[in-house]
Amino acid sequence: MKVLDLQCRLGHPFEGWFGSQADYDAQRERGMVTCPVCNDSEITKMLSAPRLNLGHGAAPEPKPVAGSPAAGAGSAAGSPPGSSADAVSAASALPGVSPESLQQMQAAMLKMVRHVMANTEDVGTQFAEEARKIHYGESQARHIRGQATRDETAALIDEGIDVMALAVPEHLKGPLQ
Repeated sequence: MKVLDLQCRLGHPFEGWFGSQADYDAQRERGMVTCPVCNDSEITKMLSAPRLNLGHGAAPEPKPVAGSPAAGAGSAAGSPPGSSADAVSAASALPGVSPESLQQMQAAMLKMVRHVMANTEDVGTQFAEEARKIHYGESQARHIRGQATRDETAALIDEGIDVMALAVPEHLKGPLQ
C-alpha cells in the first residue's frame, strides 16, 4: 500500500492511498484522483517523509512547532506528524493566512457542506421549479438543494427567492462504498 501526500492546484492538501505507484498513475490519468475539497483533478504529489513502523515501543511525541497555537497537541486536523495536513506550501497559501488557519477553514467548509447534505432534500435539476413552488406556497416548505443554470439562478433572485451556489466535493454527492 502506498500512502501519498497530494495537493490540488488551489493548494488543498490531502492524503491518497493506492495499491502501487502504477495504480496512482493510472487513476490520475483517468481523472479519478480529485481534491476532496474542490473536486479539482489537477493533482501533484508533495514531498513526504516515510513513516517506518519498526515495532520499537511507542511512537515519540511530536515536538511543538514554534508559534503553533496547540503546541504539543498534534496537527489541527488530527493527522500524523509529517503528513500533508501539517503543511501547505507558502506559494499556495492565501496572503496573511497561516497553514493552520487554512486547514481550519477547509475543515469548517467540509463540515458545513456535510451539514447541508444531511439536512436538505436533493431535488436535482428541478431545483428552480421546486424553489418557486415553495416560495409561492404551492409546495410544502422545506430545505432543498439541486442544480440550476446561471439563467435560472438569476431569474430566481429577480423574483426575490434566496438561493446560494455551493461547491460540493464529488465524494459527498453519493453514498460512501
